[in-house]
Amino acid sequence: MKLSEKGIEILHHFESCSLKPYLCPAKIPTIGWGNTTYASGKKVTMKDKPITQKEADELFLNIVSKFEKEVKSIVTSNLTDDQFSALVSFAYNVGSDIDIDTIPEGLGDSTLLKKVNKNPNDPTIPDEFLKWNKVGGKVLAGLTRRRRSEAHLYKHGEVNFYNI
Repeated sequence: MKLSEKGIEILHHFESCSLKPYLCPAKIPTIGWGNTTYASGKKVTMKDKPITQKEADELFLNIVSKFEKEVKSIVTSNLTDDQFSALVSFAYNVGSDIDIDTIPEGLGDSTLLKKVNKNPNDPTIPDEFLKWNKVGGKVLAGLTRRRRSEAHLYKHGEVNFYNI
């Protein structure tokens, strides 16, 4: 499985692209298409030099590839391309959370993943996306819109951007 054009459309819409480092809403230094690390694994800092559009696009593809592999490694059920792409977009934003604890810090220990692995057509799965719309306990409208778009792609196989 591979991130579909629909998944890329959602990621690009919500991440947008900055060629200079900036602080995301969670106050993490970020560059390009929402990247907090470079291909080498080095973390982005606010002192980093700007990158080119070509470098941003290459970094995006490199980081997406990492998330595709991680999502494949933790999903045990058969998914459609759109379901897979919605989960990759989700993990790209919140992390894959592939570690040994059971604390839900991203997709890996989430109820979302548990439900997907139990029954990928469970009608309550879209609701699980929507639980991940906070930073520091505060609901962010942008995250709510993103989660609704990811949930819509997962359930309906269509791209839809929401006003709220």
